[in-house]
Amino acid sequence: MTQVTIIGAGVAGLCTARVLLDRGARVHLIDRARQPGPQGCSWWAGGMLAPYCEGESAEEPVVRLGQQAADWWAQHTTSLKRCGSLVVSPARDTSDLTRFARRTQSHKTLTATEVEALEPDLGDRFATGLFFENEAHLSPRTALAELWRGLVADGATFEQREADPNARANDGLVIDCRGYHARADMPALRGVKGEMALLSCPDVSINRPIRVLHPRVPIYLVPRGDGVYMLGATMVEGRASAHASVRSVLELLSAAYALSPAFGEAEILEIGVDSRPAFPDNLPRIERQGNLIRANGLYRHGFLLAPALATMVADLILDAKTPEMFHETTA
Repeated sequence: MTQVTIIGAGVAGLCTARVLLDRGARVHLIDRARQPGPQGCSWWAGGMLAPYCEGESAEEPVVRLGQQAADWWAQHTTSLKRCGSLVVSPARDTSDLTRFARRTQSHKTLTATEVEALEPDLGDRFATGLFFENEAHLSPRTALAELWRGLVADGATFEQREADPNARANDGLVIDCRGYHARADMPALRGVKGEMALLSCPDVSINRPIRVLHPRVPIYLVPRGDGVYMLGATMVEGRASAHASVRSVLELLSAAYALSPAFGEAEILEIGVDSRPAFPDNLPRIERQGNLIRANGLYRHGFLLAPALATMVADLILDAKTPEMFHETTA
């Protein structure tokens, strides 16, 4: 039986552990935290499984591989919702909506009446919109917790401590899934700062992720249930600082207010900041050096691409199949 040690229990590490365990491997997880929490960027994810929307700016593999995500997560979390995605823009920015439609697929153009019928609490503020019916979303925190519990219940073992993948590379097969924390070992890896807010606004009922296009501050709003919404997210090149900037929070909250004035009375539950790990092409990579495999670079597509990345890692280990995202390394 194949024995694998995975370092890093964010979405990449947990998905990889799940796929390997399901295919008969013995899995040992090492992470600096006792369980999934705010110490990693997976905790602050939007949870949108929106491959077609991402096609507006992402590379083709994101759209293609991301289409597998909703079915995979449906098997592993109770929080998956298949309600589609709605994209809108203020009247002055309809050219952005036209461009978005041109660069994406699998959507329907809605009239103002149809937008209001889909999301009544948006009222008549938007003259048109794009509806991506086949997209989904989930609660990242619920999904991570359920993955964690399922792995432990099915025999995976866990160790809480800091770990150096290089120090264990000769002790058996090791998979490094540390995200941005692996930057010293992956020189091409960079951090893209994200800032987001968790809001409580019981006066608004929105059922699906809403993307509001704006030439300067595009936002997304994702329902978490019980009147709670994730609002995000800025993208700033460079390592995350410990706190969000006043400008970013002001822009996010102003955009939410423009979406619905009721958000002016929302309570701010949390403000989150972290670094998304990304390579120059903004696509994930799998590297191998002997018994050490590094799987990293999910960028802003963590929950969307982690199942595909995990499957590629398992195919490499168990079937000696070279992954699509494989990068040769001599270091």
